[in-house]
Amino acid sequence: MSIEQMAKEVFEVESNSILNLSKNLTIDFEKSIKSILSCSGKLIISGMGKSGIIGKKIAATMASTGTPSFFLHPAEAYHGDLGMIEKEDIVLLISNSGETDEVLKIIPFLKEQGNVTIAMSGNPLSTLAKNSTYHLNIHVEKEACPLQLAPTSSTTATLVMGDALAITLMKLRDFKESDFAQFHPGGSLGRRLLTRVEDVMKKENLPIVSKESSIKEIINVVSKARLGLAIVQEANSTIGIITDGDIRRAMEEFEDTFFRLKAEDLMTKNPKTIQKEKKLINAQNLMNEYKVNSLLVIDKNQLCGVVQIYDLAL
Repeated sequence: MSIEQMAKEVFEVESNSILNLSKNLTIDFEKSIKSILSCSGKLIISGMGKSGIIGKKIAATMASTGTPSFFLHPAEAYHGDLGMIEKEDIVLLISNSGETDEVLKIIPFLKEQGNVTIAMSGNPLSTLAKNSTYHLNIHVEKEACPLQLAPTSSTTATLVMGDALAITLMKLRDFKESDFAQFHPGGSLGRRLLTRVEDVMKKENLPIVSKESSIKEIINVVSKARLGLAIVQEANSTIGIITDGDIRRAMEEFEDTFFRLKAEDLMTKNPKTIQKEKKLINAQNLMNEYKVNSLLVIDKNQLCGVVQIYDLAL
């Protein structure tokens, strides 16, 4: 078997495991979702080993998509951290076998305190499944590991079940991009959703020309401003824009008369604009819609800056 075939075999085994998850879905999934939605506390996730690693990712996804959540190591919980779990919290316990000792040890405390528990295991008849409020079946027929020892398909299935929970909760909460940005202010998406155009726009020494400006004047202004454009104004009113692309195309089209051209001969009338208080995501959407790299920034119908596609990146 070639190296490529080995990789494809893993893809096939794990993708089949994911597809089979839907066959094992029961009413407990819906009940789990409704319980989390109505929960006044947090969703606490716990698991050992590889299940714990996947649990940390699920907790992170939940926390960033509107469901307060954190990961609690079961061994640490049993040795003092159980105090982190309040009565109002829901606890998601992950164990592929459903017999992980460290996970099972915290169940008596959870029962006594009255917590709703959601078990995620590959065995609906396991001790964990039988002693939890709800059970989500993550059973897989086989691991991608040829020895059937290393958790591979099972951890993938666990992750996907966690994603199914998180995405369903997102949709039911009507969680929007702006909500996501609140939890990701340092990321590129958060920046585009939270930052205003006026915070990044170029506003000093804007490349202004008149409609009578010669081609030499235009090229000089474009070169000095280094924005790749010139803004055509008449009586403090913006009437057009000239990009370096417009200049190059004019050189080819009007080769013999190029240096007799004026700004009004090259400019694109009614250039695309955006209000300075708009967010960067609005600027990005406009640029994508009109297939332009720059927008003129307006404040009370007056030009106050330029924002470009490069300003949207971190």
